[in-house]
Amino acid sequence: MRKILESLAETLRAGQSAAYTALVETRGSTPQKAGATMLVYPDGSQIGTLGGGCVEAEVKRRALRLLDVGETDLLTFQLDDNYGWDDGLICGGRMKLLVDPVRPGQDFSYFETLNHLLAAGAPVTEAVVLEGERSGGGHPGDRFLLDDAGQVLAARAKLGLPTTAVQHLRPSRGRPRPYVESGISYLPFLRRCRLIIVGAGHVGQKVAELASEVDFDVWVVDDREEYCNSGRFPEAKRLIVGPVDTVLSGLEIDHNSYCLIVTRGHNHDEEALYHLAETDASYVGMIGSKRKIRLIFDDLVAEGISLEALKRVHAPLGFDIGSQTVPEIAVSIVAELVAHRNLGGIPRQYARDSLLTDSLARGCETDVAGSDAVNTNA
Repeated sequence: MRKILESLAETLRAGQSAAYTALVETRGSTPQKAGATMLVYPDGSQIGTLGGGCVEAEVKRRALRLLDVGETDLLTFQLDDNYGWDDGLICGGRMKLLVDPVRPGQDFSYFETLNHLLAAGAPVTEAVVLEGERSGGGHPGDRFLLDDAGQVLAARAKLGLPTTAVQHLRPSRGRPRPYVESGISYLPFLRRCRLIIVGAGHVGQKVAELASEVDFDVWVVDDREEYCNSGRFPEAKRLIVGPVDTVLSGLEIDHNSYCLIVTRGHNHDEEALYHLAETDASYVGMIGSKRKIRLIFDDLVAEGISLEALKRVHAPLGFDIGSQTVPEIAVSIVAELVAHRNLGGIPRQYARDSLLTDSLARGCETDVAGSDAVNTNA
């Protein structure tokens, strides 16, 4: 979404116009779900997609016409033989789209505010009026940015906020889904989470690459500048080079932070977990064999780290998908991060008992052969 907004800003600065199009409601099976966006330029080119095929071609055709006259409109498409045959989309789904022409010289503050909120990771929901009467007096196509308390942060509208808008607003938790109530489409934007990766080796590098693609703001911590640099982590928002204990003891970590420990050795892992276990982080995970994890837990209990803090550590981290290679390990880790963020925790079918209890009960006995091969550091 931010790429769309930044492209739109660049277009206006260049003295050009574009039609902002957004999918605001879907029913049944559709190639894209509500929240998808696309920019259409006067020459017919585009950035983003609403699903491709015949529907997208028709949206572009109508968007260009609306761009010529400068009118905002809501378009509805039924995915039947008119718009789906060539693309295999005959499934009876319905798509409703907003087309909002934006021209140089017009008030651009709504889009600027949205971009600023997304960059800050603030919870925000866009309310788009679909039906004036059902919404309580809104104008179809009017848009409002609302915080979780229902305060209007910005508006691109002909009329004021409909009377029912705040009544049906749902606070944004986890990864909220778009919904429609009383003639208003609610499009929540994902609250961005910070992912702090301690360890800039091969696993950390691949995790950073994948995690940035699924909307985590990546920070990387390592004591080796030859590993922790922009060449290896071009997607990172912040690179911190220094001793692990020094860096982590002063790092800002809140409930919106996710922390991964994927360092190059046992001692560094233990040092990192010592500083991270009792923070407010939403998620703390550590890579490694069960034997190594038990040893680290035992040491940290002896050093005074609370049992309650260690019980919530995800170790070994990552879903068990039989990972063998670095990319496979990274996929298993990022899948777990996404599940935790989107669902508010790890699904029951993937949850594992804490090795802390196992460690205290059984001691640091050797694992069965092969257990070290699945989640080893790199």
